[in-house]
Amino acid sequence: MDLQHWLGRATEAVQEWAGTFGPYRSHPSLDVADDRFAPVFAEFTDRLRDNYPFFHPHYAGQMLKPPHPAAVVGHLTAMLINPNNHALDGGPATAAMEREAVAQLAAMFGYDTHLGHLTTSGTIANLEALFVARELHPGRGVAHSADAHYTHGRMCHVLDMTSHPVRTDDRGRMDLDALAEVLETGDVGTVVVTAGTTGLGAVDPVHEILPLAERHGVRVHVDAAYGGFFTLLAGADGPEGLPPEPWQALARADSIVVDPHKHGLQPYGCGAVLFRDPEVGRFYLHDSPYTYFTSGELHLGEISLECSRAGAAAAALWLTFRLLPPTPDGLGQVLAAGRRAALRWSDLIETSDALELYQRPQLDIVTYFPATDPAALTAIDAASARVLADGMADPDPVFLSTLKADRAAFSARHPKITADADGARILRSVLMKPESEDHVEDLHERMERLAVPD
Repeated sequence: MDLQHWLGRATEAVQEWAGTFGPYRSHPSLDVADDRFAPVFAEFTDRLRDNYPFFHPHYAGQMLKPPHPAAVVGHLTAMLINPNNHALDGGPATAAMEREAVAQLAAMFGYDTHLGHLTTSGTIANLEALFVARELHPGRGVAHSADAHYTHGRMCHVLDMTSHPVRTDDRGRMDLDALAEVLETGDVGTVVVTAGTTGLGAVDPVHEILPLAERHGVRVHVDAAYGGFFTLLAGADGPEGLPPEPWQALARADSIVVDPHKHGLQPYGCGAVLFRDPEVGRFYLHDSPYTYFTSGELHLGEISLECSRAGAAAAALWLTFRLLPPTPDGLGQVLAAGRRAALRWSDLIETSDALELYQRPQLDIVTYFPATDPAALTAIDAASARVLADGMADPDPVFLSTLKADRAAFSARHPKITADADGARILRSVLMKPESEDHVEDLHERMERLAVPD
């Protein structure tokens, strides 16, 4: 895509549409001359240089990458109109686009029926799912993996619900025996299952948790904010294929959260929450006499805790899905490249004398640490911190992130390492850009050099 061309077409298309409503004079209070704008814009773009190169394969740190050009064009074009998807009169076109895009997400997860909408983040999407859970099971708490996103503990506090962290196994997944013990107390009304933890990329055994929850009369909410789109690789041929059982089980979950602004190629401000039973919409019931008046159809604000929401986010997702739909042959090919990259790098690390693999990646997150002498947590922690800093300071920099692994988690995976501290930082790389596949060997070579101090 020629982004510059299509951004120009975006402004032309909006101007053509605006011209159908007749001429008017813009107010002089809004006028800004180009010669006044130029130095401010120069300062602005100069300040934006204080960013890491999220677009480049040498940025292998957090879950950050630029949106697809189609999403940029879709977002900007709609933003020039600035629709609000809270009510149909605020964004009739983009509200329809939101419904269509959300229906594609529901179909991706195997939902036959659904109620759902976009949100500004996965945090808000999870808040909405837990809000519905509270209304269905008042007085009962929420069980979630100890490695689940901190959102769940925080949102339980907001909703005045008790949070029950459940220990994880030696692959970072929720331990079923520990979960059974918590459920037997009768204090839990909802289990949050994580399909891709943000630390390790671990996938809880959804297919095994569902029958356990059903026996105890407990709802199942799946936090797939990070990992949800990997369902497109379930049972796929080739090394990128994932065991299908956890992903096929998502269709039986009561609710699911996914973030298109992660693997869905969208700019930030695009999460989504889906409910399998549309009847839960009754918990959102409210009225707004000055808002819901142009249509007898359901307004998106009537099934959301948020009010104003950018219609531009829905437009960007809709346009992207028209080109790269959430199917194995569409968006699935983007995820497949990142997953192959993670597996390839893991293979290289396993044969390295300078690096050690913390655990095999379940999705596209690679976790590893420098080999040290002595092989002890304090030495590993210091070496990981040094590699992180040296990589960013290099004339040709490489960008990583670190993850703090506690003593028990480390010992479960590497019992021969001396546990002389409460835990240690390890190196963590998210290979969510498909371009990473062409740079794995280079990244590995550079990490090996950084891991061996001069």
